[in-house]
Amino acid sequence: MSNQSKPIVALLLGVFCLLSFQLSAQVYQPEKFGDMKWRMIGPHRGGRTVGAVGVPQQPNVFYIGVNNGGVWKTTDYGRTWVPIFDDQPTGSVGDIAVSPSNPNVLYVASGEGLQRPDLSVGNGMYKTTDGGKTWKHLGLEDGQQIGRIDIDPKNENRVFAAVLGHPYGPNEVRGVYRTLDGGTTWDRVLYMDENTGAIQVLIDPQDPNTVYASMWQARQGPWENAAWQGPNSGLYKSTDGGNTWKKLAKGLPTYEQGLGRIGISVAPSDNKRLYASVNAPDVGGIFRSDDAGESWYLINNDPRPWGRGDDFAEIQVDPTNPDILYSANVVTWKSVDGGKTFSAFRGAPGGDDYHRIWINPINHDIILIAADQGAIITVNGGETFSSWYNQPTAQFYHVSTDNDFPYNVYGGQQESGSVGIASRGNDGQITFREWHPVGVEEYGYVAADPLDPNIIYGGRVSKYNKKTGQVQNVSPDPVRDGGYRYIRTMPILFAPTDPRTLYSAANVVFKTQNGGDSWDVISPDLTRATWDIPESVGIYTDESMKTMPRRGVIYTLAPSHVDGEIIWAGTDDGLIHVTKDGGKTWADVTPPQVTSWDKVSLMDAGHFDKETAYAAINSIRNDDMQPHIFKTHDSGKTWTEIVKGLPNDPINVVREDPIRKGLLYAGSETQVHVSFDDGANWQPLRLNMPATSIRDLVIKDDDVVVGTHGRSFWILDDITPLRQLTTTAVTQPVLFKPQDTYRVRWNMNTDTPLPQEEPAGQNPPDGAIINYYLPGDASEVSLEVFDLNGTLVKKYSSSDKPYEVPPVNFPHYWLRPQKILSGKAGLNRFEWDMHYTQLETPGSFSIAAIYQNSAPEPDGPFVLPDTYNVKLTVDGKSYSQPITIKMDPRVKTSKVDLQKQFFLSMACYETRKKSLALLDEMEKVSKNLEAGKGKSKSQAAAASQMQRELMGADRRLSRLMSILQENDMTPTTSTAKAVKQYVEVVAKQAADWAAFKKKNKIK
Repeated sequence: MSNQSKPIVALLLGVFCLLSFQLSAQVYQPEKFGDMKWRMIGPHRGGRTVGAVGVPQQPNVFYIGVNNGGVWKTTDYGRTWVPIFDDQPTGSVGDIAVSPSNPNVLYVASGEGLQRPDLSVGNGMYKTTDGGKTWKHLGLEDGQQIGRIDIDPKNENRVFAAVLGHPYGPNEVRGVYRTLDGGTTWDRVLYMDENTGAIQVLIDPQDPNTVYASMWQARQGPWENAAWQGPNSGLYKSTDGGNTWKKLAKGLPTYEQGLGRIGISVAPSDNKRLYASVNAPDVGGIFRSDDAGESWYLINNDPRPWGRGDDFAEIQVDPTNPDILYSANVVTWKSVDGGKTFSAFRGAPGGDDYHRIWINPINHDIILIAADQGAIITVNGGETFSSWYNQPTAQFYHVSTDNDFPYNVYGGQQESGSVGIASRGNDGQITFREWHPVGVEEYGYVAADPLDPNIIYGGRVSKYNKKTGQVQNVSPDPVRDGGYRYIRTMPILFAPTDPRTLYSAANVVFKTQNGGDSWDVISPDLTRATWDIPESVGIYTDESMKTMPRRGVIYTLAPSHVDGEIIWAGTDDGLIHVTKDGGKTWADVTPPQVTSWDKVSLMDAGHFDKETAYAAINSIRNDDMQPHIFKTHDSGKTWTEIVKGLPNDPINVVREDPIRKGLLYAGSETQVHVSFDDGANWQPLRLNMPATSIRDLVIKDDDVVVGTHGRSFWILDDITPLRQLTTTAVTQPVLFKPQDTYRVRWNMNTDTPLPQEEPAGQNPPDGAIINYYLPGDASEVSLEVFDLNGTLVKKYSSSDKPYEVPPVNFPHYWLRPQKILSGKAGLNRFEWDMHYTQLETPGSFSIAAIYQNSAPEPDGPFVLPDTYNVKLTVDGKSYSQPITIKMDPRVKTSKVDLQKQFFLSMACYETRKKSLALLDEMEKVSKNLEAGKGKSKSQAAAASQMQRELMGADRRLSRLMSILQENDMTPTTSTAKAVKQYVEVVAKQAADWAAFKKKNKIK
């Protein structure tokens, strides 16, 4: 659970280090992070997906490969999706194939297999032989982008892979590869040169020796939307299993006519009939061959089914009718006349930018389609489709939070608009009820007004009002006629030192202090006026590129957290500037190692002094996969590169912790990293998070909030242990000072719940997190919480037994799962529920039996907001820390009324302790009397009657306690009177019981 920022905590005795480490090397064993876990909050709204396949023999089973989202499986026709690739080192997936002869065998091609301005790369091929339970890496690491794979329908070990290669530079690992031994070895069977890759490979479904391949000579440039093509693109065919190839060109466009990417499909029912989606600006279209590719003719030049051919080239033929075909583009199109005419099969609303189509060869009404909004399935030929609102694979470029409670998380999602989602749901989880678009363009930044969380800025630039749902354009250049250059992810953020100052940027910096009504330009053009062309451009280099119009933009802004006059700016063409006078003058302080078109992905100004700044440099567009992070402590006069411990993985973001100086977080293309010594050493902080592109992260109070480009939003709750670490080796347990914790209720009503299949994000813990470290396994651990008077509130022990599973008719909210206190070595995280001890009865008396399984007993009352003491005892030695409990800020009930509620609850609680003990005693006495003769029978009847009367009073007290504890509102007069009445009733019944025992001489 997060809380508002606190003063800098004193550094405690540290943990997590090997005893042999020197004090200067602040690196900790990853396993020592113990119970710290990321939680995924959603949204469950699908992101760009290009891999899609089903299992013909199992029509309910499908797999999808998500760009930076890994591999997912459904066994219920897309009602729910489960990730099956999350323990692998990459999440970038371009294709996935299931062996037709053995559905337990799957191959996965990593790397998106696309050519576009924003992409991710992978590290080769993967395979599973048990349906995705375990995976094996198969090589082809340097291929980076593998567009397609195909498996011999009769031989699961014979596989072809279309390796597209580096998107931003030349490399040798390109072309068509073949394995005959299940991926143990690969042979390159079709190769042009270091600039030409394979984008598709396809085995003839009737003749495994016939293979088709689409070669594509294409390159992305280092500046936005730069792309080139070459003469080696074309379609090839092998009739001897891939040993030899010939080019299929008759009737197809040529390079001189602009030939680019080709997508191909063979009709399963007639392998002489082929279709191709051919990209060529003026002569492209849907082509058809009736002689197995020997000759081609244009069947349809309508640009809608084949346009934007660099992005889309998917074409598929019905398994039983060669005249029925589908084309994936901005819309998915269908033709029933051999491609002469097309009609829309699936489009918006419900997705656009479709990439992949899979048709079940046994039942052509079952179709899986992958798009920029995830995957959808139809089982009735397109009449209806499954939802894409059940896949948490959203692609975000940036992340931000607001000052509401609970705080909200914001970002613009690729091709899907914007998202504002609560970090905590009121119903125990984060569902669709907790998120909503916020009127921002689909890319880039979102900035909530620090003074009014109902006002949201974003895009280029919009202003959204949560209360009305209305959006206003407040751009400094509303019709874009000012001559400025923009990018999809232009920065928008408020000044940390002035909540009324909002900055934005194009190639200049804009500033507004009146909510966007007017803007001032406070910088010149901060991008490069001249530049060098990187070597990675290679054969496409042209001297005219050096004199082309300026292309750079300001990609990141970092206003100082200390001095409102200081602003840092980084561009996507490799420059860093700083102003110290609010924008009047700017100085170029670019590190000498940063070259033309190195993208300054994100900067963060120091939180503790005005001369410090950090810069994450992403050089992937220069074909550089190395990590680059720079820091300065002298306003940019000198810079130090700080990358020790980071793998070869581009860095997108670096942030400094606002509480502990020198504690840094960085996000790469696969995971989060942390440094405890100002970047001198880095180590993974991936923990349980899947590999995915970390595009941005922010520190919100005591939480790290991450925006991924393929797996939605994630939160690491309570980073106070990270803030309290030192490198001093210890041999004694450590109880960390707990964070301030808010007392928050979650919905305990009996409304009809959402179906359990409905996707949802995880809530933070409902209780107070208590972190402790054990240098070794302990025999006995206990945790006690005391109020300031020294009264025990609750005690836990490592010898406790977990709650028994309650009967199904118990309301789910009465018993919360309770983790048992751990005595294992390492960091342990325990949750105190902020309640007094649950009521229990002594001896063999069973509440559930007497109350006929109506409900188990609830916890004791909520503690009042106050300071408490936590005592950890490990094998007889104790350690203590204070903990502060605060009230949910949304609750406006006065302190006096909260105390009234508490005291009435405690009256019920303490009285019930007595009544339950009496009921236990009455139960035993009644049984003993019933076993007797004569007079004892009548005494037993009298005792049983008194027991029933006391049970009735106890039930009413139980109900009253529930009424008092189910909200934070002022108790009603009627409730208060009833509590007083039944406390007195129990007192009288106790007195009557004592008199009965005395009269009948019962001990």
